Parts: sequence; structure tokens; C-alpha cells
Amino acid sequence: MRAPIGIIGGSGLYRMEGLALDQAVDVDTPFGEPSGPVHLGTLDGAHVAFLARHGEGHRFTPSEVNYRANLWALKSLGVERLISVSAVGSLQARHKPGELRLVGQFIDKTRHRKDTFFGEGLVAHVSFAEPTCAHTTKTLLDTGRALALPIESDALYVCMEGPAFSTRAESRLHQSWGADLIGMTQVTEARLAREAELCYACIALVTDYDAWREEEEGVDATSVLEVMHANVDKAQRLLRKVVPQLSGSARSCACGQALKAALFSAPEAVTPEARQRLDLLVAKYGFGVVG
Repeated sequence: MRAPIGIIGGSGLYRMEGLALDQAVDVDTPFGEPSGPVHLGTLDGAHVAFLARHGEGHRFTPSEVNYRANLWALKSLGVERLISVSAVGSLQARHKPGELRLVGQFIDKTRHRKDTFFGEGLVAHVSFAEPTCAHTTKTLLDTGRALALPIESDALYVCMEGPAFSTRAESRLHQSWGADLIGMTQVTEARLAREAELCYACIALVTDYDAWREEEEGVDATSVLEVMHANVDKAQRLLRKVVPQLSGSARSCACGQALKAALFSAPEAVTPEARQRLDLLVAKYGFGVVG
């Protein structure tokens, strides 16, 4: 089974009406093991692939997640559009806990992650000015509004390393930048999705006000989980409507050609090892396995 739509998030997303997961696939990748098996099935008749970002039971910190293996596994199973769902903190009072936001831009403050498939024999520099897929994001926004969900788009997301939450000073700094949200995972997925030529969109579920409100206690894991669990139904309702829409439509954006002008290495200089490792991504551009 191949699935054109991928969904990555918490295992709680799996428990929704209309979803039938028939197969769990353990995928071997050139970048190690994914967070867990990819679950294949249908959502209201549309083929989907689900992956728990932090592993079953939430076993991996944001820095421990093998993002490259996760994205590679989904790509290898036919995923073309990837919808990510994650908890975020709000840096502005207008983004209230329990509401949904769609990410348009990122500020990357991570520092301990492998966030590219390339290097070691083949160099690529993808365009990342617009890091999320405009078409997929607009479909989510329009559908969310039709469902009367509390949803807005064009959010600016600061991605921090974690796993500790922000200090108050950091939170106020991020707020002063005009950022809307803070989280620990999305920009790494977005970078790799672009290199894998996937359409990527992020549904951010606001769970807290981070640490900038001095009159309140700082954010803690318990409060985040409570709001996340109470409001995951909003993301489920949105996914049930959007996945069948996207599944039946051809891609009209440029995401599927992101590597066309990004591969810098001369073909004759690319090592056999790099060709073998990256064949899934670059074969269509003549950089794949020779012979």
C-alpha cells in the first residue's frame, strides 16, 4: 500500500472516527531507524500514512527524534503531502490555548540536530524562503473556517531546541521579535520535507502562553498535555475533511520540484555512496545509482 497523504504527530491522533489503520510498516532508511513503524490505512476512504513523531508512548525528546529517518520513511511509502500536528506555546495574547494556528514562517534556534539529507558526496541548497506549502495550508485554513474552528494562518513559529521550556527572558525576547508561537520540532521537519519535495503544512495546537506572562506560573508538561488531550478533536475534525480533499487532487505547487535547481555538485563528482544513499530523492534528476 502507498499513501499520498502523510500525517505526523502524537499517537492520540490515531483514535478518530473514519480511520482504519490496516498495516504497520517498519522502514529501513539510510539514516537509521524512524521513531517507530509507519501505520498505513484509510481516513474516510483516502489512503494515509501515520507516524508518531516521538515514538509510541512519547519516548524521544525533540532532539532525539530521528527526523531524517521519519521523513525518508514517509517519502518511500509514497507520501507527497505531509501534515504535521504539534503542541505549541503562544507568544501573543491573541493566540489562545485550545485554538489552532497554521504556520507560515519559522525562526530556527535549534543547534543539535541533523536537518539535511545532503552532504558527504552530494550538495544541495533548497529554497526555503516560503517554508510551508501555500496550497496545502490554504486548504486547511478554508476547511477549518468552514467547520467553524478557531483557526488562523500565517503564524511565525520560533523553533527552540528543548527539551526544557523557555526562560521568561527568552520568552519575552521571542515575543519582541513579533513571533506568534514557540515549539521544538516543526522547522526541522519542514527543512527535510522541502529537500524530500513534499508539500508540508503544520497544524499548531496552542496549549499555553509559554513564560512571558509574569503574573502566571511558567508552562509545565502537565498543563500542556491536559490542553492537548482536551482539544485534539479539533485537529481530528480538520483532518477528516482535508485528507479526502487533498487525496483526490494533483499537486499544483512547486514543492514537488524543490531539488530541480538545488543540486550543486557536478554529476561526475558525486560519489557512488552518495548516489546510493540519496537515490530516492535525486534519481529523477540523473544523480541516482548508475548502472
